[in-house]
Amino acid sequence: MVSPTATAPTPLRIGSFTPAAPVVLAPMAGVTNAAFRRICREFAPGLVYVNEMVMSDAVVHRNPKTDRMMTFAADEHPRSLQLYGSDPSKVGQAVARVCDEGRVDHIDLNFGCPAAKVTRRGGGAAVPARPALLRAIVRAAVSAASPHGIPVTAKFRMGLTDGLRTDIDAGLICADEGVSWVALHARTVEQHYAGDARWEAIGALREAVRSAGHEIPVLGNGDIWEARDAVEMMRVTDCDGVVIGRGCLGRPWLFAHLVDVLAGRPAPDHPPLSEVLSTMRRHAALLIESRSDDGGEVHAMRDFRKHTSWYVTGYPVGPDARRRLSQVSTLAELDDVLADLDGGLRLVEGGARIKRGHTNGPIRVALPDGFLDAPDARTDLTVPDDADVAAVSGG
Repeated sequence: MVSPTATAPTPLRIGSFTPAAPVVLAPMAGVTNAAFRRICREFAPGLVYVNEMVMSDAVVHRNPKTDRMMTFAADEHPRSLQLYGSDPSKVGQAVARVCDEGRVDHIDLNFGCPAAKVTRRGGGAAVPARPALLRAIVRAAVSAASPHGIPVTAKFRMGLTDGLRTDIDAGLICADEGVSWVALHARTVEQHYAGDARWEAIGALREAVRSAGHEIPVLGNGDIWEARDAVEMMRVTDCDGVVIGRGCLGRPWLFAHLVDVLAGRPAPDHPPLSEVLSTMRRHAALLIESRSDDGGEVHAMRDFRKHTSWYVTGYPVGPDARRRLSQVSTLAELDDVLADLDGGLRLVEGGARIKRGHTNGPIRVALPDGFLDAPDARTDLTVPDDADVAAVSGG
């Protein structure tokens, strides 16, 4: 990859808030809830940590599950929420509602989710394939947020397939319509999470945005597993900041490493297992606390099971311990398993680079019938009914 002509990074801001480093937590369905964001903030306060995405229709319909998902701690700032939808009117209504109620400091629009249940309804990563629809959604969101002084940002992928790239057009449309920054996950929908992120697309997007006269930050996302990856991405693409997704799964201390490295300090050593176990235990307790009115301990621990695998990835704990962790149902059971582990274990060579989360791909791109036949259409083709709202919202 060849770096574009380097220019000074554009400062990352959310309204009056300037983060401690140009680092953003990517919203991840079923992961970046209040408990996970709190754990991350404890390692690195002062960054932008985005809540898991919610469906605009569900916000408008006041779906109870969605309302619970839009929860922020009293000391959490900025309160960043990601919305997705394919109906400009509903997106505008959803933004107006959360802004009117004073629930957020920042709205991020999702135009990058590759999940079939989202794209087949014309949402997520499907939207940029219809530029007029994309423009209408962004315009509706920015218009609804502007009276409240709430900034709107957008995240998208390179396109549906290599033959249907949309990233440059999407970035320019979003910039034209007044977003505060754009972020690119350097994979297509078809690629899903397979293969390597193609960072050169991030550099091309930043160059295109600058050439069009826009001074908004362009952020890069994809394959940042260690802090040094963020430095390298910014070097070769000239991007203004990074969005961290799968690299922080089971490793919330990555954000502290990023703050150090991006400030020119050396990255700390990877923690011994004893520190990992302590973080696991606190994460589980916070999750139980946050689910006190939504299924309590049993549901919280069932949700936490996926995190246990991520936390011990790269540590030689053995298959029996991994199996036991994957079956915990109570905090007491988790304590029993953790007590049997050797806290002195260290991360194996290359352990930080073992991929966590989704790795599958390529996939077949799922779209509504006729979606690509009307690229200039400004309205949604598939407005979901109440049952669809309840089924889709929450990942």
